[in-house]
Amino acid sequence: MNHEQAGCCRSRRAMLAGTGAAGVAALTGCATYGQPTSAPPPPPPAANPSADPSASGAPDAGGGPPALATLADIPVGGGQIYADAGVVITQPTPGTIKAYSSTCTHQGCTVTAVTNGTIVCACHNSVFDIADGTVRSGPAGSPLPAANVSVDGDAIRLA
Repeated sequence: MNHEQAGCCRSRRAMLAGTGAAGVAALTGCATYGQPTSAPPPPPPAANPSADPSASGAPDAGGGPPALATLADIPVGGGQIYADAGVVITQPTPGTIKAYSSTCTHQGCTVTAVTNGTIVCACHNSVFDIADGTVRSGPAGSPLPAANVSVDGDAIRLA
């Protein structure tokens, strides 16, 4: 290799080394892109439920956990699905409150309706009785598991 070629190679090496350093700098810049330059402000203090009984999640006048429903919310011969709480509450006869898991025992879908004295899962058409959760028809082979609720005055709560 002659001297002219050696100078060429050194220049190429220097250029590649410079490009590598620039690439590392670019990657370092990308690693912090979109991140705040200072710490975010602390979250506001949590509400004190005992100070404000109307605050979300606070016990209501009956004490205990918040009411999921009232007796007036549950029609006689029917019921209501509370998917967020994972329950179906029914009133098969006046004053008789029952509760079941809202998860169908067939393949785990959430039940979709309470109608004509039944709890229906539209995923595969399983139908359960509102009085005891037993299977009336469909592919489900097991009844809906009972859920624990309590009735305190007019309030229905998960127990």
